[in-house]
Amino acid sequence: MRRASLLVVLGLVALPSIIGGKVMVVGTLLGPERLGIPSGMALPLELLQGSPFSTYLVPGLLLALIVGGIHLGAFILLIRRHPWAPLASATAGFSILIWIFIQMVFVPFSILQAVYFAAGLAELGFLLLLLDLIDRQDRRM
Repeated sequence: MRRASLLVVLGLVALPSIIGGKVMVVGTLLGPERLGIPSGMALPLELLQGSPFSTYLVPGLLLALIVGGIHLGAFILLIRRHPWAPLASATAGFSILIWIFIQMVFVPFSILQAVYFAAGLAELGFLLLLLDLIDRQDRRM
């Protein structure tokens, strides 16, 4: 159950990170209208004011390749029960937390930031349970 829970959360972060990052990159390169996205639904460039980026190209690449890639890698390693799966899962959890922390510096608060922050905490919590580093029944504290 602990492993399955961690797999679910890893997958639920990997998929939108990869897809969202791809949309940001392709939307920057081709324009949102070429993606079939109405111009009113495209990410406004005003959100990038005060950030080191003038387009969504680099943030999209970072989101898809770093955050999404680490999550996908951790998911695959955990499925295969690879010895590096715990390290990859911890890296994935921290990667989304760091992404959200940095995003909150530049982008106004969104409920999605809270959702993905909670997902990162859940990943780390499920990992600790999976490794038997914490026990829900332990009441010594």
